[in-house]
Amino acid sequence: MKERNVELTRGGFHLLPIVLGLLALFDLRVELILLFDHITWTSLVEGLRNHILAVAVLLALPSLWKHYR
Repeated sequence: MKERNVELTRGGFHLLPIVLGLLALFDLRVELILLFDHITWTSLVEGLRNHILAVAVLLALPSLWKHYR
């Protein structure tokens, strides 16, 4: 019984990294389109500055993927 409870709490939501990654890309979609059209340092810095949470989620995805696997 105790092993089952530990397994359920540790397993978590397996799709969480995918959902967070898609939401972060959705948040960054306009910035990414602008960067693909014409990349400049200013657009890169402003994109990072205005979307800090989305960038942090994208940087944390490998760790999240490893944790929720």
